[in-house]
Amino acid sequence: MQSFASVLDVSSGLLLRGLALTVAISIAAVLAGSVIGTVIGPILTYGGRLSALPFRVFVDVVRGTPVLVLILASYYMPAGLGISPGPIEAGVVALSIFCASHVGETLRGALVAIPPTQIDAGRSIGLTFPRMLWYVLLPQALRQIAPNFVNTAVEIVKASSLLSAIGVGELLLTTQEIVGRTFMTMEFYALAGALYLAVNLTIGAGGWWLERRFSAR
Repeated sequence: MQSFASVLDVSSGLLLRGLALTVAISIAAVLAGSVIGTVIGPILTYGGRLSALPFRVFVDVVRGTPVLVLILASYYMPAGLGISPGPIEAGVVALSIFCASHVGETLRGALVAIPPTQIDAGRSIGLTFPRMLWYVLLPQALRQIAPNFVNTAVEIVKASSLLSAIGVGELLLTTQEIVGRTFMTMEFYALAGALYLAVNLTIGAGGWWLERRFSAR
């Protein structure tokens, strides 16, 4: 009977490839979702009822939908339009949508909390609203949402494990494949859990550094 160490030596390459894909998908989703969410937040706050309505619906629907449903919808629904996305592309789209809705709503809350007097002060010195948003409002709001942004990034990493449902060879699916061959269930699932934890602790440490950097300014 093979030992865990010998099986791990053979399977480590597959496991590391799964981990690398998990990290790459998570980074892509967080970056894309953050950009989209940074656009959505100000529209929800300052856009007026009519222009904000579709974004409000988007945020509420996505935040109220399980991530697995978003993943399956992103993978299977485009087929009705004659589009066949690969599982990785569909996964990145689904997780980006999830991230965008959370970043957008969190940013909206931070922008609402900024005193209106700052907008009045910006207008009094001749700043246009786009310049005021870019130089005055967004920097303050982004500092405020740093802890929530870290939480969202952690949720993205955890949600990436659901991409195994559409055949993405990320960390969970590669772990399942190894377990299916070796029957070392406890050992490899514990190792996968430790790898997810290591990634998320790294994100948490980065968030702590950002918070300290922001608070020092």
